[in-house]
Amino acid sequence: MPSIFTHSLVPISLKYSDSLDKFHMKLLWMAIFSSILPDLDSIGFFLGVPYASQWGHRGFTHSVSFAFVWAMMMTFILRKWNGSGFKIFLILFLSTLSHSVLDAFTNGGLGVAFLWPYSEQRYFFPVRPIKVSPMGLGFFSGRGMVVLGSELFYVGIPCVLFIIVSRLFQKIKNSFD
Repeated sequence: MPSIFTHSLVPISLKYSDSLDKFHMKLLWMAIFSSILPDLDSIGFFLGVPYASQWGHRGFTHSVSFAFVWAMMMTFILRKWNGSGFKIFLILFLSTLSHSVLDAFTNGGLGVAFLWPYSEQRYFFPVRPIKVSPMGLGFFSGRGMVVLGSELFYVGIPCVLFIIVSRLFQKIKNSFD
């Protein structure tokens, strides 16, 4: 799995792309939390939940259904932060789901249960360039730094490019108005 630092890059890049630049900072913090939330299932390692279980790591909390339900619940609660409930939903849904998408690009683990509760099948993408992050203090080892470099290359650079391209398109669009 990518580290929590890397998972937070997606909502940050959504915030700083010009089209969504105006959303409230509290929403950004909730989007960052949402991008990390699926890994709360890691608690299962300490509770004896089998990794391959639907309740295990990369199980139900990594599904499209979980991202949808979480975003709907939070939109209902947070809609006062921004006039557009749809924008709040979209930001939180994409932030939560981005976690699973990034995990499916890693080179370790059992895959991601995208389609839970309809299927417990785990999936990876055909290309898996992101090195899986060591958990706990192992992240601060030499291997952890190699993983962080991999994450910055395969996630950080695309996020920066997304911001640049999005702002460029916004400027072009504004020049025609």
